[in-house]
Amino acid sequence: MDAALARAEEMGVQVNIAIVDAGGHLLAFERMDGAMLISVSIAQDKAWTVIAGNGLPTSQWHGAISGDPALELGFPHRDRLVVFGGGVPVKAGDELIGAIGVSGGSAEEDADVASAGAAAVR
Repeated sequence: MDAALARAEEMGVQVNIAIVDAGGHLLAFERMDGAMLISVSIAQDKAWTVIAGNGLPTSQWHGAISGDPALELGFPHRDRLVVFGGGVPVKAGDELIGAIGVSGGSAEEDADVASAGAAAVR
């Protein structure tokens, strides 16, 4: 959490940060001053999406379902599924141990902040 917060402050973005375990259960959450309220649930859903996809970062979901009409129609209507950047896996070696979801900046900014948090665990 500290590394993600530090990166967000360095970048000058106000975000919400959610950390979940390998079961998708919320372990930690931080809302920075000025972060948008709507981003609270989006950050949590980004972390959950990574776990639901066995570690697939949220930025890769769109590409994974594109080109398959059934997936393109079905997946976007699933509760909690987020298909844009800001959710990244947290791994210990090759083992998925959790995920970090960040929301409040652009998809790229969110992914950068989340990646900083995940890198601090490795």
